[in-house]
Amino acid sequence: METIYIKQGEKVEIGELVATIGFFDGVHRGHQYLIRNVVDEAHRVGMVSAVITFDEHPRQVLKASLGKEEDVNSRPELLSSLDEKLLLLSKTGIDKVIVLHFDVALADLSAREFMEDVLRNQLNVRKLFIGYDNRFGHNRSEGFDDYKRYGEQLGIEVIHNNAYLPDGEKISSSQIRTYIKEGDIVRANHCLGYDYTISSKIVSGFQNGHKLGFPTANLDINACQQLLPMRGVYAVMVQLDHSLVWKRGMMNIGKRPTFDGTKETLEVNIFNFEGNLYGQDVSIRFISKIRDERKFDSLEALSQQLEQDKHTINALFDRRHPMVDNIVEQ
Repeated sequence: METIYIKQGEKVEIGELVATIGFFDGVHRGHQYLIRNVVDEAHRVGMVSAVITFDEHPRQVLKASLGKEEDVNSRPELLSSLDEKLLLLSKTGIDKVIVLHFDVALADLSAREFMEDVLRNQLNVRKLFIGYDNRFGHNRSEGFDDYKRYGEQLGIEVIHNNAYLPDGEKISSSQIRTYIKEGDIVRANHCLGYDYTISSKIVSGFQNGHKLGFPTANLDINACQQLLPMRGVYAVMVQLDHSLVWKRGMMNIGKRPTFDGTKETLEVNIFNFEGNLYGQDVSIRFISKIRDERKFDSLEALSQQLEQDKHTINALFDRRHPMVDNIVEQ
C-alpha cells in the first residue's frame, strides 16, 4: 500500500482510480466490507484501488474554526489515530491511501465542486463507491442520487455500497463509540473486527501500585488521541516500544477512589514483567471489562480484589489462548 499526502489543488499522477471516500474512523468491519468491494472492482476493470481519507476529522476542524475555547480544546472521540488508521488500512489490500488535508476551504466546496475539482481533476477517480450512509460536500446536504447525477455529468460512475449487516445489525463508528463509552468492549471489538487499541506514553505516577504488590505503568492521558472506555478495570494486552510481543495485563481507568484521587488516570499492571518503563510508548489492546471502579475500605481489601482481578483475567486469557502468556504479533 502506498500512502499519499496531498492538499487541495495538488495534482497526483497515479492512473485511473476506483475509490471510496470517508474518514474511516476505526476501519471497522463495515469499512472493511466497503473497501473489499473497491479492491475487487479495481481488479475486475484493471484500475488502481484507492481510499481517500482526511488528516483531521472534518467535524473537529469546523468546530475549531468557530473559535470557541471549548471547541478548540475539546478532546476528539476518535477510535484510531491517523497512524493507526493507516496501519489498519494497510491490511485491507487497497493499493493507495490518499490522505487529503482537510481545512475550512475544502469544507466550503459543494458536493459537485468536490467531485469535479478534487475527485476528477485532481485524483482522476473514474469509479466512486459510496458507503450506505456516507455524505460529503458543504453541510452534507446532498445524497446518493445527487452524487450519481453529478457523476454522470463528470464521467465518474458512482456506485452505492449496501450496508454490511452481520447478525442484522448495522455497524457504524458512532455505535462503536457508544459501546466503548459504556464499557461494552466485547461488542465494540465484534463490530471492529479486532481488539480496540489505544496508544500513549508512560509517565511517572503515584507509586501506589508498588505498595499493593501490583506495580503499574501510568499512561499520559493527554498523549492518548483516542476515545477512552468508561471507568473500570479491564483485561488488556500490552505492547511496549519496539516489541512484537503483546503481554497480558490489567488496566484501571478512573480516579483512584481508595486513595481519594481527583484526576482521571490510566494505570496498567503488566503480568510477569519487571523493568523501568518511563518514557516508553505503549499500546493497550482492550479485551473485556472486568468490573467497575469502586472505593475500598482498606489497602488490604484493594490488594485482595486486585489478586482476584488478576485471576479472572488470566482465566479469560487461558480460554482465548490456552497456555500462552505472550502473543506475538504476526
